[in-house]
Amino acid sequence: MEGDLRINVTRGPAVRIPASEIVIRASRSSGPGGQHANMTSSRIEVSFDVRASDVLSPGQRATLLDRCGPVVRAVSQDARSQARNRELALQRLADRIGQALHVPKSRTATRPTKGSQRRRLEAKGKRSQVKRDRRRPGDDG
Repeated sequence: MEGDLRINVTRGPAVRIPASEIVIRASRSSGPGGQHANMTSSRIEVSFDVRASDVLSPGQRATLLDRCGPVVRAVSQDARSQARNRELALQRLADRIGQALHVPKSRTATRPTKGSQRRRLEAKGKRSQVKRDRRRPGDDG
């Protein structure tokens, strides 16, 4: 394989997985396709062993093990060529690892503005008046 797999992480630096840690297997693609599909190994499966990796921090390793398991796999048999399927499978692997390492942004508590509080109270008063106007005259209770 030509280069490392780069994975963008939401918080912190990007993770680079060396090509030596990614296992690529080619096999025959399933489905229709005639002689070409029956004779060529165009299906690509890439796998990444989380436990054996040296590039992940202990926190990233624990997160990946929890969310994806000990081995992360991606398969592609969409394209006719093996090279294109390799690109697609590597991209899917990067996407899967990136989604697993995603840390959601923590919510910061905010207070309602004075204007929104005033508008809310005015709307409540108008609604209350509408309901009051629907009552029969003389009902005070």
